[in-house]
Amino acid sequence: MKALRYWKMSALAVTIMLVAACGSSRSMSSKSDKLPEQTSKKSKKGVLLADSIEKDVYLQRVASNAQTTRYITSKVNFCVEVGNRQMKLTGNLKMKRDDVIRLQLMAFGFVEAGRLEFTQDYLLIVDRINKQYLKVPYVQLEFFRHSGVDFNMLQSLFWNELFQPGKARLTERNLKKFTTDTGVDNNITVSFENDVLSYRWLTDQETARIKMANVLYSNYLRGNYQLNWDYGDFKANNRKMFPMKHNVTFNTPDKEVKFEMMLNNLGNDEDWEPRTKLSGKYRQMPADEILRRFMSL
Repeated sequence: MKALRYWKMSALAVTIMLVAACGSSRSMSSKSDKLPEQTSKKSKKGVLLADSIEKDVYLQRVASNAQTTRYITSKVNFCVEVGNRQMKLTGNLKMKRDDVIRLQLMAFGFVEAGRLEFTQDYLLIVDRINKQYLKVPYVQLEFFRHSGVDFNMLQSLFWNELFQPGKARLTERNLKKFTTDTGVDNNITVSFENDVLSYRWLTDQETARIKMANVLYSNYLRGNYQLNWDYGDFKANNRKMFPMKHNVTFNTPDKEVKFEMMLNNLGNDEDWEPRTKLSGKYRQMPADEILRRFMSL
């Protein structure tokens, strides 16, 4: 029962963070209370951000840091904090470019207790212990339907990449819609606005590497939701650098969820089935029932 409770709380934390997207006043810089205002001053390395040519060159550098491999797999250590409750679990992360993101949550280190699977079309949550599952198209999830958050955005957050809502790939033309601004500690902020959503990426000017992604959803009736996704401990993966440490903080008007994911044994394994198949022993749960159970924890 203890392992089941751990899995439920972990699934709640991950689901809330990734399905809802983002509201607090946290900054993208630890030494500033807000994102920097637009400026035409030169940064320490001489990038003139008011110069559109220099801006375009820098954005191309950021975009070029994206992984070229089609698969990313890794063992994972999870730490989830919801309110005053904290738990640690192990698991696996398996991702196939433009197809699926899968998180397997393990009990006692070797028994799969639960699984979250994001595909282009739906979200799947599997409770292995109670033989239950939830499979729901994104169009049936209110936040996805109204905010424009989709699989491509989730994939970009996991893969440490720039993204533009509704676009599977960033082209040179897409990048021209982004803005840049100098920040403290040799950082450059990349920004993009889209209706009720605001996007910020904190990047290191020298490496053009994304250090943090920030998504803010502002709605007069629903309030503000904010997601901060910090990246650290970069390691080489097929001649590209990939973050081994992911710290995620998700804020709603009345709750904060913290989620830490530490990768180890990073690889590019292709020998796995990208779609979960469940036997007839599993019972599908209505979305409102499983969410009600999660929210009651």
